[in-house]
Amino acid sequence: MGRAEKLPEQFDAELADLPPEARWREWMGRVEAAIFASPEPVLRATLAGLVGRACVLDELIADIRSELKARPYDLAAVAGGWQHRTRPRFAGPVRQALGASDSASGLQLTQTENFALTAVACLQPVTRQRLSQLLGREISRDVMARLKRLELIGAGPRVAQPGAPLTYVTTTKFLSVFGLNSLRDLPDMDGLVEAGLPDRGFDDGLAPDPLDAVLGRVDAIDQAADEPDALSAD
Repeated sequence: MGRAEKLPEQFDAELADLPPEARWREWMGRVEAAIFASPEPVLRATLAGLVGRACVLDELIADIRSELKARPYDLAAVAGGWQHRTRPRFAGPVRQALGASDSASGLQLTQTENFALTAVACLQPVTRQRLSQLLGREISRDVMARLKRLELIGAGPRVAQPGAPLTYVTTTKFLSVFGLNSLRDLPDMDGLVEAGLPDRGFDDGLAPDPLDAVLGRVDAIDQAADEPDALSAD
């Protein structure tokens, strides 16, 4: 007769047997450990499952962040969840330790890619033709394909017009890379125009570099030299 299989212990979120202060500390430890162990932002619903029903999660996270004030990292609300993020003033040492080429998760965008990503973020869902009109010159399929490979944009709904052109939208990874909790954190259109995003085509055919200004992440992307885009029909 085989050995009886050991049943997993039932997870105790409530911790009713602990005094209030010890219970709160244990909940703090659980939440911080889960965030620390995850390479991706941990959703609020997931964290709520680690603590008791009487726990106010926002207050718990506020206490964790208070204890991290002297540390070089913090808990940031990102992409609908929470994630450990290095404080901006330590970006230089981190980049130096990991290598000069390692920045913003290895992303290097051309000027055209920068513009296209910014415009998608602001106007989504938006077609490639509309992006080309804003830029004043063609944005190739290659540009959009690379942004898709980087998982910064994805396919949106098709437009109800002849040819049913594809639209593009940003992704959860976009929010994570640029430290946004949701698209509501993006500036409004007036602010975007002031930051450099045009509301019409460019006279000189050159794109500004609006993404860093719009998102406030000067250290987020090392801009590469812009390559000429191959023209292609929609």
